[in-house]
Amino acid sequence: MKTKSPCALALAFLLSLIITIPLDITAEPQAGGQKAGEVARVIPAVSIARGPKTLNASAKTEVYWQDLVNTKVDGRARIALEDGSVLNIGSDSSIKVVKHDSGAQQTDLELAYGKLRSQAQKISKPDGKFEVHTAAGVAGVVGTDFYVGYENNVMNVVAYEGVVRVCNLAGVCVLLKAGQLTSLRNGNNETPAPPTQAPLDMLVAASKDTEVGPRPGSNGLENAGHIGKGLGFTIGIIVAVPIIVFGVVATRHNPPPAPVVANPCVIAPANCG
Repeated sequence: MKTKSPCALALAFLLSLIITIPLDITAEPQAGGQKAGEVARVIPAVSIARGPKTLNASAKTEVYWQDLVNTKVDGRARIALEDGSVLNIGSDSSIKVVKHDSGAQQTDLELAYGKLRSQAQKISKPDGKFEVHTAAGVAGVVGTDFYVGYENNVMNVVAYEGVVRVCNLAGVCVLLKAGQLTSLRNGNNETPAPPTQAPLDMLVAASKDTEVGPRPGSNGLENAGHIGKGLGFTIGIIVAVPIIVFGVVATRHNPPPAPVVANPCVIAPANCG
């Protein structure tokens, strides 16, 4: 009887290993398996593209550097990053987690299209950064709550809390404070639009478009559209001031009637003869 050569046996062993390796091996994380965070909440359908493999995302699905998170028209996702920052991804959006180094406090995100609300942890390290890039520009913070939308080659940025630096691709920047808005257009290296007060309906709409579910501990105006405490106070002032001013103006133009004084003769007829 003829015996198999050692080379043939080795080849057979290698083939058996290949057969038993799971197909999901192609979905192993890139960049040395560096974890960026995990999916905290999801409204299907949401997928994660990892190399040549595409995975269906669900709660607790881990997110790694270089992962591309895609939401369909009826899908949204909330991602909890390793440093405690939170990403709320709206429907019909695509965002790449290029890098999230929680130790060095360096985060780079790429929004190809769609809507993203980021709640970034405060950055304390001199070289730390938290940036969202689009084809039109970049929004960077040192710890705040802000929204970035990129659709039809236009990038809109809204600051909900803190300060946001928004720059075009040439490095020309403006600073946004809570409640302010600016915009950039792809291919246009003009200075970003001057910060303006964002309309209340836009603030609420941008918040609702990226909301995945109620946040623990939130209530009142903050929970209604996820406005945020600081901006909620600002909105309260914005709404209250016109009402107060209108009331003062109305009072000036329409003074209250003079008080009616009773006729003394009616009160005491004897005194009137």
